[in-house]
Amino acid sequence: MHNTDFFRQKRVLLTGACGTIGQELLRQLLVDYGVAEVVAVDNNESEIFFLEQKFLDHPHCSFLLADTRDKEKLCRLMRGMDFVFHTAAYKHVVLCERSPFESVQTNILGVQNIIEAAAENRIERVLFTSSDKAVNPTNVMGTSKLMGERLITAANSSQPIDGTIFASTRFGNVLGSRGSVIPIFREQIKKGGPITLTDHEMTRFIMSIKQAVQLVIDSIALAQGGEVFVTKMPVIRIMDLARVMIRELAPWYGHNPEDISIDVIGSKPGEKLYEELMTQEETRRTVELQNYFAVKPAFASLYKNIQYTYPDMISDTVDNPYNSANEPVLDQDALREFLYSNQLLEGEPGEDFEPDQRFWGDEKS
Repeated sequence: MHNTDFFRQKRVLLTGACGTIGQELLRQLLVDYGVAEVVAVDNNESEIFFLEQKFLDHPHCSFLLADTRDKEKLCRLMRGMDFVFHTAAYKHVVLCERSPFESVQTNILGVQNIIEAAAENRIERVLFTSSDKAVNPTNVMGTSKLMGERLITAANSSQPIDGTIFASTRFGNVLGSRGSVIPIFREQIKKGGPITLTDHEMTRFIMSIKQAVQLVIDSIALAQGGEVFVTKMPVIRIMDLARVMIRELAPWYGHNPEDISIDVIGSKPGEKLYEELMTQEETRRTVELQNYFAVKPAFASLYKNIQYTYPDMISDTVDNPYNSANEPVLDQDALREFLYSNQLLEGEPGEDFEPDQRFWGDEKS
């Protein structure tokens, strides 16, 4: 646990509180850190109601319906706040492709609303959660996230010396989150297979939900202004993940692992075989920390002379972009250990519905 003193007695606004990252961030802020208050907001009425029931023992947390498209509401909610964690977003690739302007309104204009409300209320720090899909984007969702990052960086460059510090985080696959590959593979194994895989050579950076949230919490404390923080993560082949899950979970569901096949169905439009968390251009302005990379803004701040020095800094130069195709891959034993150490394979799936396949929009009969 880090930065507990940094958060003590701070008042925090959290958007997207009902999402996978939002819920774990809320839990850590309330349970592990000495925050004075959390205002948790989401536009999902049912989920924000149920989330409040989970945290009834925390009277210093309030739960409200709000949408980041409503700037006036955001301005009111931020009054008296110290920090803002902005995790609300549309994240499903196919839905964003099908409704691109909806993505623009939430993932781009919503970020600008956060920026303007934060600046108006002189918030100390704002952290925006981005995605690997913002790097060399191939779809609407990634493009909208890239624009969110650029808005955050630009907002920081125009802040006065004592103004709000804006920064972003960028991370890869959060294993175990709803709609991610582990719940899908688990349901396929539960039904006796087959597991559907898009490509033998597909690689991904991986992290647990708790690790992803630790990145978010560390980043808001480390931020000097305008950076994009990238966490260092292990890399896996999705084929290895499928094989490990079959071997470990098939007996749990009464199946012989040898009877569960893996069907390669081909990659989908906009889907990459590897994961990028940094571009070649960004390496020229990236510094390496013990657990993170920090991508500095391409343009200097207008009013601040920011030095971008951090604790545990390893190097002020980075030669290679952070790409899962270029990093060493965990073997299956190490992957198995990672899954168990992060409680990603334990017990029955929850009561919530989890699909056993991904629908990409072009497969209905």
